[in-house]
Amino acid sequence: MDITEEMLITNLKDAGCTKETIAAFLYYRKKNEQLKQIELLKKHRHGLLDKIHEDQKAIDCLDYLLYKLK
Repeated sequence: MDITEEMLITNLKDAGCTKETIAAFLYYRKKNEQLKQIELLKKHRHGLLDKIHEDQKAIDCLDYLLYKLK
């Protein structure tokens, strides 16, 4: 099954991509530049992982405070 542009847009939005990232992805798709699409997705994925790590650090700080308060 071929993925439609509508399905791609929905998936990219669900992944938290900005309008600019989605537009760039679709541009690269039209130009048949798959490597640039992959790099764009990897960059976004890396940003999401950075956010997870920041959030985990904040959770660890809260857990420490909760532990000290008990």
